[in-house]
Amino acid sequence: MLKLKARAKVNLFLEVTRRRTDGYHDLATLFARIGLCDELSFRKTAVPGIRLKVSGPLPGLKSQGDNIVYKSAAKFFEAFGLSPAVEIALKKNIPVGAGLGGGSSDAAAALLGLARLYRVPRAGFPKLAAIAAVVGSDVPFFLLDAVFAEGRGRGEQLRVLEAKGRLPHVVLVYPGAPVYTAEAYGNLKLGAPAEIKKRLGQFSGLCGLLRRGSFVPGRAGELFNRLEDPVLPRHGEVRLARQRLAQLGADAALMSGSGACVFGLCRGRAKAAAIAAGMKRIRSYRVFLTKFC
Repeated sequence: MLKLKARAKVNLFLEVTRRRTDGYHDLATLFARIGLCDELSFRKTAVPGIRLKVSGPLPGLKSQGDNIVYKSAAKFFEAFGLSPAVEIALKKNIPVGAGLGGGSSDAAAALLGLARLYRVPRAGFPKLAAIAAVVGSDVPFFLLDAVFAEGRGRGEQLRVLEAKGRLPHVVLVYPGAPVYTAEAYGNLKLGAPAEIKKRLGQFSGLCGLLRRGSFVPGRAGELFNRLEDPVLPRHGEVRLARQRLAQLGADAALMSGSGACVFGLCRGRAKAAAIAAGMKRIRSYRVFLTKFC
């Protein structure tokens, strides 16, 4: 039996730079891995095929053929010319439709777990990266052994960022209803070229602060998410959760990815714990106190 954790992410920065002819969008984003995770276990069996068991207290879970874990596993066996005989158990803790990359992280963990289970040598890992890029735009990030990475293109063009200094704690809030990526991008209006250029300078500045150990959450003009523009006006529960994080004293608050999760950054665990408790008292949010890891 092999067990792996599939960690969630937040986006500390996300600008959409253009619409592509293939239907996707080009991004400039800063991925940040956090402690909240799903759990996957793998076991070889005597019965041919891939069997996936999904559990967890979350609505909207997909099982077997429709699940991204199953699809990733099928592509793994096809790419390496192996005959599948495996059982995969997925325990979901990361909310669905939350902008936390839960499905993408599960897919990456499936590829890494199967590579270990079937003793794929390091020389075969480029195949894993190729599968990841096909399965989903965020999946390549989760293949990295990295906490932070700059993402370009669809998010699959990655550059690991080594952050220095003391990092803030994270209060993660799921308002209770999903926001789907297609909706967010479908309602998106791109910024003007001059504004995008300005935001890209902001992006470079934020990455530089993290590299130098000078990042201080709450300093004006550091964090940004273009997808807040189409999501917040249409999803009052997301907008309200973001506002409440700020009102309770989070040093910075932002929506992650295409939503619905919002997060607050806090200098100090005690402050983060107090804000997390406050969010739970206000409403029956799902609240997670976590950190970058």
